[in-house]
Amino acid sequence: MTDLHTVRATGPEDLLALVPTLLGFHPDRSVVVLTVGAAVRPVHARVDLPARAEHGEEADDLAEHLARVAARSRVTAVAIVVYTADAAVARTTVDALARRMADVGVEVACVVRADGSRWWSMHPDGEEGGVPYDVSSHPLVVRSVVSGTVVLGSRQQLVDSLRGDDDAESREIAALAEGLCARLEAETGGRAPLEAPEQQNVPAALAEQGEWLRDRVCCFLEDGRRLEAAEVARLSGLVTASSLLRDVAWAEMTQSNASRQVDLWRDVVRRVPPRFRPAPAGLLGFAAWLTGNGALAWCAVECAAEAEAETAVPGAGDAEPGHSLAGLLAQVLAAAVAPSAWRPPDPPQLGGARQ
Repeated sequence: MTDLHTVRATGPEDLLALVPTLLGFHPDRSVVVLTVGAAVRPVHARVDLPARAEHGEEADDLAEHLARVAARSRVTAVAIVVYTADAAVARTTVDALARRMADVGVEVACVVRADGSRWWSMHPDGEEGGVPYDVSSHPLVVRSVVSGTVVLGSRQQLVDSLRGDDDAESREIAALAEGLCARLEAETGGRAPLEAPEQQNVPAALAEQGEWLRDRVCCFLEDGRRLEAAEVARLSGLVTASSLLRDVAWAEMTQSNASRQVDLWRDVVRRVPPRFRPAPAGLLGFAAWLTGNGALAWCAVECAAEAEAETAVPGAGDAEPGHSLAGLLAQVLAAAVAPSAWRPPDPPQLGGARQ
């Protein structure tokens, strides 16, 4: 779910051109709901379709979630675009959506099914159309490309964009980050994974690292210079070792700098090994949410979860508090909280330990 800017769409082909520019990829087996007309917080949302038409409970759950999103944002009307070649699945899903939207007082102004090459206008008594379409040269798409928006071919390509391919550098970063974490633990007497950012007695070594982290993030926001491998190792190691240090980075995020924050943390996520990926992925996801890119935010949450599962030690439990930001973000996304509701937290206090 993301904030939605006002765009004039006059028909199905305009909607089909608009959707990928909003999501950042061309959806498949998806249902997309777009705000039509006035709303307190105009939004759009995409969810996966049920696997089969007979999965009525899945369709009902999907409809319940999307209707709740619309009602919470005080949306008065929506357009629905269903991406599938399976007309039966589309019908089951649309019927459930229409019922739930009516229950919350939201008008369904338009329903379109598309399979990637043709679109159909869906009505209660059947489909009409089967009209060929190609949005590649549509004015909305062209305008998006000119503005610098990248539209990928599928959601999987968006997921893959978070995976690097330089194994040698990843191993170098792993060694450097592991060494940093070991030194930090020794210098702080094992107190590096601080749970309470409000703690006043911060070890001097931790405070020093926090100041470096804040300065490096702010420097990137100003000049956009790509980080060296040693800098990636230091950033990822620090936000993994301590939730306090993660919150130092988190507190620097605003809606005005979120796009540059996405650039920073996407690069870090792509270059680090799984052991050091969850915390940067949480920061990436949060920045993506602030830019209105809910699809990338969800991909970052999934990236964090996959990395945690890959590196989990059986029986160890949740021992690394720096990874909790992705879990918090998942709740925000599931609850369809609008980015406009965000208020940056107070920066953690980094005063050194009293002697």
